[in-house]
Amino acid sequence: MNPLSISIFCFMAAVAATTVRSDSSDHRYKEGEAVPLYANKVGPFHNPSETYRYYDLPFCHTGHLKEKKEALGEVLNGDRLVSAPYTLEFQREKEAVSACKKTLSKEEVARFRWAVRKDYYFQMYYDDLPIWGFIGKVEKEGSEYRYFLYTHLHFDVFYNRDRVIEINVRSDPNSLLDLTHHHKDLHADFLYTVKWKETPTPFDKRMDKYSHSSSLPHHLEIHWFSIINSCVTVLLLTGFLATILMRVLKNDFVKYAHDEETAEDQEETGWKYIHGDVFRFPKFKSLFAAALGSGTQLFALTVFIFILALVGVFYPYNRGALFTALVVIYALTSGIAGYTAASFYCQLEGTNWVRNLLLTGCLFCGPLFLTFCFLNTVAIAYKATAALPFGTIVVIVLIWTLVTSPLLVLGGIAGKNSKAEFQAPCRTTKYPREIPLLPWYRGAIPQMAMAGFLPFSAIYIELYYIFASVWGHRIYTIYSILFIVFIILLIVTAFITVALTYFQLAAEDHEWWWRSFLCGGSTGLFIYAYCLYYYYARSDMSGFMQTSFFFGYMACICYGFFLMLGTVGFRAALFFVRHIYRSIKCE
Repeated sequence: MNPLSISIFCFMAAVAATTVRSDSSDHRYKEGEAVPLYANKVGPFHNPSETYRYYDLPFCHTGHLKEKKEALGEVLNGDRLVSAPYTLEFQREKEAVSACKKTLSKEEVARFRWAVRKDYYFQMYYDDLPIWGFIGKVEKEGSEYRYFLYTHLHFDVFYNRDRVIEINVRSDPNSLLDLTHHHKDLHADFLYTVKWKETPTPFDKRMDKYSHSSSLPHHLEIHWFSIINSCVTVLLLTGFLATILMRVLKNDFVKYAHDEETAEDQEETGWKYIHGDVFRFPKFKSLFAAALGSGTQLFALTVFIFILALVGVFYPYNRGALFTALVVIYALTSGIAGYTAASFYCQLEGTNWVRNLLLTGCLFCGPLFLTFCFLNTVAIAYKATAALPFGTIVVIVLIWTLVTSPLLVLGGIAGKNSKAEFQAPCRTTKYPREIPLLPWYRGAIPQMAMAGFLPFSAIYIELYYIFASVWGHRIYTIYSILFIVFIILLIVTAFITVALTYFQLAAEDHEWWWRSFLCGGSTGLFIYAYCLYYYYARSDMSGFMQTSFFFGYMACICYGFFLMLGTVGFRAALFFVRHIYRSIKCE
C-alpha cells in the first residue's frame, strides 16, 4: 500500500464525510410553512465545555419533543438538538404570542435562579442559522443581588424571496420574572414576537456576517502583525544560519580538506572526530520509530485539515464538520503511521516489527483514550452534553477497529517489505566513543528550552485567537493566515533544530537522534505553558469540569504537537547531518 494513495483516498473520503446535511434539502419555504427551529443547549457563558440540554432547565414545552438526528461530529461537539417551544412560520409575523404558560415549583425556580447567577446562555438553530441569548440577568440593589428570568423573546427574521437569510433574537427587558425569593411557586408566561423583513443579501452570502467578525480591521491588523513578527523571526534565524553556521561549516570543510592533504595521521577534532559514531542507531529504537510514525501521521492530518479549511469546508457553524474530519482523516492516515514506523524501524535493524506497530498505534491514541475516559466520566457526573452517548462510543470503537487498525497493519506490512536501507555516508565503529564532559547549558533540557522558545515566539500572537475560538465564543475563519503561521512554525523548528544539532556535534556529542526530536517537539511544552497563562490571565473559565476539560484535552493536543514537530526537527537534522558528512572524506 502506497502512502501517497492512502493520503489521496483519505482526503477524498474526508471531503465527503464533512458534508453536514441541512434540515431542509434546499432551504426554500412557502409562505406560512414551518421553518425548523431547534433548541440546542444551555450553559455558563464562560465555560464552553460545560453545556447541558436545553430542557435540563425547566423551560416549558408543548407536546412531544422531537430530537434531531445528529452526525458524529455534532455529537462530539456536544450538540443535542431538540424542537424548540417557539413556532416561526415563513413570513408570518406574530405579536406577543404565548409559547406556553407554566407554574414553576420552588425547585424549578431555584434551578433558574442558579442558571441566571452563573450567566447561562441558550443556543438555537433556525434553518441552520445560529441564535443565542441569555436566559436572565442579575441586578444589584444596595447590598442585595436580584435575579430575573427573561420571559419574552423578540425574533427578527430577514428573508430573500423564499429563503431565510438572517435571524436575530433579543430579550424584552420589560418582561422579567423575579426569581430572587423562591420560597413559593411562580406563574410564568413565556411569550415571543416575530418580525419579518426583506433583505437583498443572497442566500450564499448569509454566513458572511459570522466570517466578518474575525476579519474586522482591528483583528486583521493584529493578525498581520503576527505574520510580520513571525517573518522577522524567520529572517533573523535564516540570517544567523547563513552568516554564522554556513561560514563555520565552510571553514570546517576547508580545514578538514587541508588536514587530509598535509597530515593523514593528524588527530581529528570537532564533528569530524565522531564520524564513526554519528550514525550509530539510537537507544529505544522501537519507541523512536513509533514516535516518527505517529508524528508523520499527525503532520499529514494537519495538512489535510488545512486543505479542507482553505477550500471552505469549515465555514462558520457547519456543525461538527471539524470533528468529523479529524476522526475520519486520523483513521484513514493510520497507514502512513504504520508505513513510516515499520520502514524506519527495519532501517534501524529492528526485528520485532509487530511490537513496533502496536507501540505506534498506542503512542498517541493511548494517552488520548485514557484522557477521554476520565473526562467523559466527569461529563457524565455533571450530566453535560459533552458526555458521549454509548452508541457514539461504539461507533468510534468500530472505526478504530475496522479502519484505523487494519490500515495501520497494512501500512506496517508495506513498510516492512519496502526493504529500504538506512543511508549513512560513514561507517559506524564497533564501539562508541566516550562523550566528553559538557557544560550544563549543553544538556537536553536547556537545549529544549532554547529550541522551543523561538518557534513559540513566532506563533504566540495567533495562539490567542485560536484559544478564544476553541475555548470561547470567538469565530476564527482566517485560515490562510493560520496556514502561513503554520509554515513559518515548521521552518523555524527545522532551522533551530539544525543549528543546535551542529553545535552538539561540534562539541563531539554524537547522541543527537533523540536530542533533535526532543528539541523539535519542545514547542509543544511551551504551548502547554501558554495554556496556564491563558486559563488564569485571559479567560474566565472556572469549575472542575471546565478546568479538567481544558487542561486534559490541551495536554493531548500539545502532546500531538510535540510528536509532529519532533518529527519535523529530526528529519531536518537527519538531512543536515547526512549532508555535512557526505561532504568530507571519512576513513
